[in-house]
Amino acid sequence: MTNEALQNLISSWIPELEFTEEKSQFLNITAQPEQLHQLMTQLKSNSETNFDYLFCLSGVDWGAALGVVYHLESTTHRHQLVVKVKTEDRENPTFDTVCDIWYTAEFHEREVFDFFGIQFNNHPNLKRLFLTEEWDGFPLRKDYVDEINMVIK
Repeated sequence: MTNEALQNLISSWIPELEFTEEKSQFLNITAQPEQLHQLMTQLKSNSETNFDYLFCLSGVDWGAALGVVYHLESTTHRHQLVVKVKTEDRENPTFDTVCDIWYTAEFHEREVFDFFGIQFNNHPNLKRLFLTEEWDGFPLRKDYVDEINMVIK
């Protein structure tokens, strides 16, 4: 399925989505946090899209907003796309988990929680993955300051 055909189909499900096509070959979708779980469920379960492979899930600090970027592929149809979600709530950034859709997201979401402080609703085991429980702050945020270890960005 072409990017244009994917966009037409997906926008029929949720018309408010924002679509862009970056310099890469990927169609990019920006979803609102409240649309994320519904969109991801449909992307995987719809027979025309069948995005059965979540091959990358990354936290991002865009400065004013924190978010998550998901790279998906259909191993059946051989098409790929990128889904982005963001929030300007830096004090309590929260999105729905997708680990009930793609099991591999469980550890990726824990990593994003650990390094960015993003919470994932309904995650079965959201706790630090790499850093100790005593660690203060989220080292991959742009506003992180580490006076002890002198992390310079």
